Amino acid sequence: MKSDRLLSILLLLQTRSLVPARELADRLEVSDRTIYRDIEALSAAGVPVYAERGRHGGIRLLSGFRTDVTGLTADESRALFVLAAQGAHEALGLDSALGSALRKVMAALPAPHRPAAEVTSRRILVDATRWWMSGEHTAVDLDVLQDAVFSDRRLRLSYRHSGATEPRTYTVDPYGLVSKAGVWYLVADRRGTPQLFRAERIQRAKPLPDLVRRRPGVELSDAWEVLRRQVEERPDGIEVVVRVPRDRIDFFLRLAAAQLADPQEKLDLSGDWVTVRLSYNQLGATRQLLMFSDRVEVVSPPEVRAELRAAAASVTALYEDA
Repeated sequence: MKSDRLLSILLLLQTRSLVPARELADRLEVSDRTIYRDIEALSAAGVPVYAERGRHGGIRLLSGFRTDVTGLTADESRALFVLAAQGAHEALGLDSALGSALRKVMAALPAPHRPAAEVTSRRILVDATRWWMSGEHTAVDLDVLQDAVFSDRRLRLSYRHSGATEPRTYTVDPYGLVSKAGVWYLVADRRGTPQLFRAERIQRAKPLPDLVRRRPGVELSDAWEVLRRQVEERPDGIEVVVRVPRDRIDFFLRLAAAQLADPQEKLDLSGDWVTVRLSYNQLGATRQLLMFSDRVEVVSPPEVRAELRAAAASVTALYEDA
């Protein structure tokens, strides 16, 4: 409804100093023309809102204007109390602040919605951490990264890449922090190119006096989307065909989900063994299959069978005198 849309525009403008009309249109799933008509309606209602033209323009509220809105619906009230990232609040030191904020929101809710919101907080729990994943021990306190992100400062990182023994030093322009399935990442530009830094591998982080040099118009969500696609849409690598006992297929798929060649492929569960196609970016990475012991058999290609045979022989040699 138009009233809901106008309220959404007003709330977005209060949280951001300037919002491009295109972004408002995308978020609210309407055309740019509709957004400009809504801005005219807000202005006619006495809201000091105006449009700035130009390449980096957008919609802006007059500085200092605020409005208090408490007309939440029942579903909106419930949504506020479904905490989708409890671990994130704890890692950022915001647990107590979150509890205080929710108490204030509860007091501000319309009286008929309070019981539903309270029940939701007691009946819905979302744990974003994967199974068998212990808490990460980050060399650098997330507070250091968080301070740089919020103060718009460049960072000098000492970062150890996976498999490397020595860290490397980078100067980066941070966009923000992302928690993905319980793992924290710093999203930053390095020489104008987006890059992902896993927080647990950052050995040292030093905020610099220089302000960040982000690409114009690029937000954290934009940079994250580019990096997410780079990780998920991997180039074609080595396709591996394996057989898994049917009574172990659910367990296998949970642990090997990231390696599925086609996550949408329908598996044939009619026999005692299930054939699954996997994809690895390099031969050495197929050694991951050894974790399943004799409960997974590689059918093809031959070089993967040879790789696992050699790895198993090395393990046997290591322990044969034990």
